Amino acid sequence: MRLSKIDLSKLAAISHDDGYLGLVIDQGDSLDVIEIPAPVAAYEGLQQLDAIIASDCPALAAAVDFNHLSGVKQTAHMQPINSAMANAVGYDPNRHLLQIEFKGGSMYQYEDVDAATWGALQASGSAGRFFNHCIKGQYRSCRVE
Repeated sequence: MRLSKIDLSKLAAISHDDGYLGLVIDQGDSLDVIEIPAPVAAYEGLQQLDAIIASDCPALAAAVDFNHLSGVKQTAHMQPINSAMANAVGYDPNRHLLQIEFKGGSMYQYEDVDAATWGALQASGSAGRFFNHCIKGQYRSCRVE
């Protein structure tokens, strides 16, 4: 990977359409819009970077492998769950990361969750009860969506 320092302090907004990034540059007294060719993966990667920068979870930000940023969200493989609390859950065993999509649509990641806890969540009769007793407040978390 080649690294370059780029000053993005004047960048006000980014959009993507038809293979181009639209960049809104704040010039102080005016806004300039420029377009540069880029795949949608570049836009999605920038959205992910923005989420990492805004995240209250520095350890999660440090866990992102920038060599593999291709616009794919760094999320666990999600599987539907029959629960009054959540729509889906997922687990990344390599990063020990539990991810839960709640009924309201918000998605959270929980750090340092061991495989045994993941298995116990899957085997529990009530994912909501298990979450409230064994996960909520026990692991560091942040909202990812």
